[in-house]
Parts: sequence; C-alpha cells; structure tokens
Amino acid sequence: MLIYKIFRAPEWEALAADGSTRGAPIDLADGYIHFSTAAQAQETAAKHFAGVDGLVLAAVEAETLGDNLRWEPSRGGQDFPHLYRPLRLSDVVWHKPLPVVDGAHRFPDLG
Repeated sequence: MLIYKIFRAPEWEALAADGSTRGAPIDLADGYIHFSTAAQAQETAAKHFAGVDGLVLAAVEAETLGDNLRWEPSRGGQDFPHLYRPLRLSDVVWHKPLPVVDGAHRFPDLG
C-alpha cells in the first residue's frame, strides 16, 4: 500500500540533497512524520497547504517501513500513518509536483 507525504519545495530539496529528513516543522514538533493514505491526501492538502504552490507529493510503500510506521487516530478519528524514524530518499517510490489549479491542488491518479 502506498502512503503519501506532501512536501513544500524547500523540504523536498533538502531531502533530495541530504538523503533523509525528520520532516517539516509540524513533524519535528509532533515527534513523527505525518503521512496520508490515498483517500486522505486531498483533504490533507486542502487543510494544511491551501493555496501553497510548488508542493511535491511523495509516495512511499508502507510495508517497507516496518514497525517504525504506526497507524494512529487523528483527524475525525481516522487512522493516519505516522513514521517514527527519519524518512530516507530511498524510501520514496515516486514523487510528482502537486500544482494548484483553479484554487485547488491537482493530484495525480492515486488509484
């Protein structure tokens, strides 16, 4: 199962350059890296990244993260994937731009 992380451009550039990241400021504050499922990603973008252009959507295979990935209740009682270790660039299966079109983020097909 693929899970998704939305990066601001400087965050993605830092991951690409450094090879790993502990995430965005919210991730650092919470002590884990926030991910979303395919069903949750668009709401996450609308809630936390409204109007922000230049985002990058990264897909990660959940099963490869082992016990460091925990499913925990969050928004609306839904279980969200949280990663309790740095995310490595090698964990990323693919990444794509997440442009703003007509005021909303245009997502690729997440299946």
